[in-house]
Amino acid sequence: MTTITLVRGDITRQAVDAIVNAANSSLLGGGGVDGAIHRRGGPAILEECRRLRASQYGKGLPTGQAVATTAGALDARWVIHTVGPVHSRTEDRSDLLASCYRTALRVADELGARSVAFPAISTGIFGWPVDDGARIAVDTVREARTAVAEVRFVLFDESAYEAFAARVGPTGDR
Repeated sequence: MTTITLVRGDITRQAVDAIVNAANSSLLGGGGVDGAIHRRGGPAILEECRRLRASQYGKGLPTGQAVATTAGALDARWVIHTVGPVHSRTEDRSDLLASCYRTALRVADELGARSVAFPAISTGIFGWPVDDGARIAVDTVREARTAVAEVRFVLFDESAYEAFAARVGPTGDR
């Protein structure tokens, strides 16, 4: 069974096997979590992302999919990049958001990762309401068939932490 824990803080400071990056489809860095991971992880992450773009992801990583690179200077072995959907008031994209969590866990299993840190995918600049994002994230992780022992949701601010705590409980699953 996978244990879910909650942390309020900086995902780039997590000592886990894999850190999930809420990437943009270019895989070449950006703002928010993506920019922070690239900055702290250093040039090795960008180098691998460029190789991925030059090979199988020439048009970019599709929304809802995931791919792994080195974690560079981060205190993790891998970064799993996934592209979350932009929230829409007229189109239900919740399956794409759930796919981010499912495919990241599948990649983690392929790597042999036992601990994975996730941000609240799509709840920043992509505009996903944090309460709904928490519901989709927690429900998807709980339903996933994975060998990952710990999923750690690392929430940057208090409102995101509270939204996830309402779904998981303040101390997580034990």
